[in-house]
Amino acid sequence: MSAWRNARPAVKVGAHVRFRGVKWQVVALSGQTVHLVGPDGGGQAVLAGYLFADPGFTVIGADAPQAAPQWGLFETAPAAAREKALAWQGHVREVECGLAGGPGSGGVIRPQYDPEQHTLAEREQAKAEELTALGFGRVSRTTVQRMRLAYRKQGLWGLVDHRTTRASSLTGRSDERVVTAVREALRRRRGRSKGTINGLFPLINQILEDRYGPGTVPVPSQATLYRLVTTLARPGELPAGPVRQMPASFEGRAFTPATALRPGEQVQVDTTRLDVLALFDDGTLARPELTIAVDVATRAILAAVLCPSATKAVDAALLLAEMAVPHPARPTWPDILRMDHARALPHQRLATLDERLAEAAARPVAWPETIVVDRGKVFVSAAFTAACETLGISVQPAPPHAPTAKGIVERTFGTINALFCQHLPGYTGSDVTRRGPDTEKDACYSVAQLQDLLDEWLVHYHHRPHEGLRHPMMPRKALTPNQMWTALVAVAGYVPVPLTGRDYLELLPVRWQAITASGIRIHHRTYDADLLAPYRGQPSPIAGRGGKWEIHYNPHDVRQIWIRLPDGELTEIPWIHRDHVHQPFNDHTWQHIRTLALQGSHGDAEQHEADLADALDQLMRRVHSGHATKTEQALLARAAQSPLPTARHPDHDTETAAASPAQCGEDDSIDNLDDLPDDDSRPVTATGFGLYDAYEEADKW
Repeated sequence: MSAWRNARPAVKVGAHVRFRGVKWQVVALSGQTVHLVGPDGGGQAVLAGYLFADPGFTVIGADAPQAAPQWGLFETAPAAAREKALAWQGHVREVECGLAGGPGSGGVIRPQYDPEQHTLAEREQAKAEELTALGFGRVSRTTVQRMRLAYRKQGLWGLVDHRTTRASSLTGRSDERVVTAVREALRRRRGRSKGTINGLFPLINQILEDRYGPGTVPVPSQATLYRLVTTLARPGELPAGPVRQMPASFEGRAFTPATALRPGEQVQVDTTRLDVLALFDDGTLARPELTIAVDVATRAILAAVLCPSATKAVDAALLLAEMAVPHPARPTWPDILRMDHARALPHQRLATLDERLAEAAARPVAWPETIVVDRGKVFVSAAFTAACETLGISVQPAPPHAPTAKGIVERTFGTINALFCQHLPGYTGSDVTRRGPDTEKDACYSVAQLQDLLDEWLVHYHHRPHEGLRHPMMPRKALTPNQMWTALVAVAGYVPVPLTGRDYLELLPVRWQAITASGIRIHHRTYDADLLAPYRGQPSPIAGRGGKWEIHYNPHDVRQIWIRLPDGELTEIPWIHRDHVHQPFNDHTWQHIRTLALQGSHGDAEQHEADLADALDQLMRRVHSGHATKTEQALLARAAQSPLPTARHPDHDTETAAASPAQCGEDDSIDNLDDLPDDDSRPVTATGFGLYDAYEEADKW
């Protein structure tokens, strides 16, 4: 299906914009920086996100939007291995330049190896067929390519069969301190869910630093560590997934990789269960559902939303808002994750102009032009398609039973699992064969806390080099998603204007309610503010709704609603007990509290609501701190959990606030729990690798 395209205003060279109440002209675009010239001839460089955040910003004249050889090593190889390497040398040279003796040597170029008539891939294939016929064994084009690249990197030593030079020891020439650290890392992971082998490398580095000091023991390459882990691991300790057979519908189907040339041209969206157990608000343990949107051109994760239960059409519509609005930094994040602490010079220079830039997270924002989805009910629902149509976004369903059509977003799930999930307590592994026996005892994070950690990790992800991102002028250097975004924006020559905060509220789900003398009542919750006084008991000006008023709400945080008053603006109305309950909660949690309180008195509605708010606050405090009594443990199955693990860095507090995506600017941390009464329950010591350090990760940027 496709949606009507409503072109968004674009900031490009020559366009006139209104910024800070002054008319400016765009004269240049440099990465994420927009260069402006004012009416008096003065110039200014403004960060694109800061420019768009100005309340009076508009694009003037644009339509309003709808919303050397190693001979020493070579001589150590056996004679037969050296002869074979010398033979390979001639073949590799012939593939590259057409002459076995190299460029400038005598001889005649054979037609199948003429660089002017055949591509490099065709010459590699011809050489593979020739070597197979000469008795080199079954040689593929990939083998010829690998030998050619090895020759470029290591010379003749790269062409030697290193199986003939391998030491007889299981660990080879590896440092014994490294071998000891590998054995210790394997011992610590026994009894846990199986992650990837690469997931052990940070733990090995941590053990070496703790025992011998930072930088004392040289850390070998990943290939060496992989070989050591594979050699020293016991049977059954290494990850081994089930054999998955390709469905018959895949046979003969060609795979065409997705390509995009500008940010937002194609965005792939999909949903899966996160491989981590989370503590739900009702005290149960389960795997939350993760929905992400990945930009094909830059590999940027534009949005990632965790839901306790199955994703609904409302959640999918909220995902659109997450993609199209700037991402502010959380108050609990370290400063190194903010825009003004990024190592790019323009950011540091512009941060001195306005301190509000410190509130921006170092993540790109791209307006989606086309969204590729599967045929799930959520993504073909009327709510999702209508939201896309209103925003001028084309929806492209993938062919049935063809996950390769969304290969980039599917691979991104694997990246999140390998780089984020397997280092968290409560990691379940990708299937039951990799799950540890005591995973439930390790789980200690709520869904909101996992969302906060995921949002923080996403900033690091956008600063990590991605092997799939290459610049045409620097093909050997892998770029980060942020660097690719900067490069493609310069090529495209325009920056689509993202959604505003008001647009975000418009995408929230709607219900119709009456304004009574006490306020707005929804499921025994009262929302009230002084500005509702003129409208109490009055019908709304909307005909056909029986006098009810238009209400917008966030299904993941019902502590406030937004009402459309006669002036047409959406105004926030808080729950009267919002200051008492400091954690976001959804309607499902509220209904659970009401079920537990059914035996209470319902004579006084106001007192009953206050009792429900107090019960909700106490429940959330005990569940999240591990102070639940035995009676509460019986009522709330498996609710008593371990406290949160402490941070490794003294300046970094990992007890982050459990903020929802729509309320990321609030301080949602719970109050001090020192005044809670003691009971017979003893909190279990939190376990986990404890490897996530924002400062160490930022040093790799």
